[in-house]
Amino acid sequence: QLVESGGGLVQPGGSLNLSCAASGRVVGIHVMGWYRQAPGKKRELVASMTRGGVANVVDSVQGRFTISWDTVWNTLYLKIDDLKPEDTAVYYCDANYGEFWGRGTQVTVSS
Repeated sequence: QLVESGGGLVQPGGSLNLSCAASGRVVGIHVMGWYRQAPGKKRELVASMTRGGVANVVDSVQGRFTISWDTVWNTLYLKIDDLKPEDTAVYYCDANYGEFWGRGTQVTVSS
């Protein structure tokens, strides 16, 4: 089971720390990712990380999004800096390329 938290309403230029807590069969998770889906758009990958610590952040958010994974507490994080209105979306975490999904957390960037 994956449970996201940390979303909310933020002003442009602000920051957020999203969390994704994994429970259950966590030993079998070898890669986790953050996706987002804006209204009327397809879900898109923004960042992923392997259990070994190899991180990938897509070019469009490079420099503003930072992914990390606490494998001891089985929690995936996404730090978002310099938030922009176009970052408004529901943010989801997944494990093992879509084997498991969370229900998402809403991020709204607005003044």
